[in-house]
Amino acid sequence: MAKSLVQEFTKGLWKEIPPFRLVLGLCPTLALTKTVENGIGMGAALTFVLVCSNILVSVCRKLIPGKVRIAAFIIIIATFVTIVELAMQKFAYPLFLKLGIFIPLIVVNCILLGRAEAFAYKNGVIPSIFDGLGMGIGFTLSLSALGAIREIFGTGFITIWEKPIHVMSDAFVPFAFMVEAPGAFVCLGLMLCVMNLLGKK
Repeated sequence: MAKSLVQEFTKGLWKEIPPFRLVLGLCPTLALTKTVENGIGMGAALTFVLVCSNILVSVCRKLIPGKVRIAAFIIIIATFVTIVELAMQKFAYPLFLKLGIFIPLIVVNCILLGRAEAFAYKNGVIPSIFDGLGMGIGFTLSLSALGAIREIFGTGFITIWEKPIHVMSDAFVPFAFMVEAPGAFVCLGLMLCVMNLLGKK
């Protein structure tokens, strides 16, 4: 049992890491990774919604008729997204402004609907929690890593909790391209290439 739970948790950290293995959730991955802070904030919000929606879908799976399950999943996910949005407005308003429209768009993130359909609807509560945590943390790490690369090479800094930390030397000339939209595509493509090469090995 414990081994199975560990496998459910760790698969989201490498084997099925959402942006690089499942190639899901690319919209926020590309749009919000100008800074590490944005990546962590978006990842934390999605992890909360993913874990909570997995729990509720798993608890109610025998009560939800198969014909309306997708609509039920969306309602459950939208409920927790609303909670996250209101909580961020109250406790992390600057971050809420940075993430903007992408917070309510969590509702249509394929990762959430995919985990509800493929896993939580077919498994118990405890495995669903570990599945949600693994996928959410994997997504957060992906966004943070991409954000770190783009921010370091694009500005020479890493921003955490609105405090820029100087990383590069004073002689470093930032590649402004990295913090622009095309830089997100290039950086993601290179990271996908590295992940595929490591996966083959």
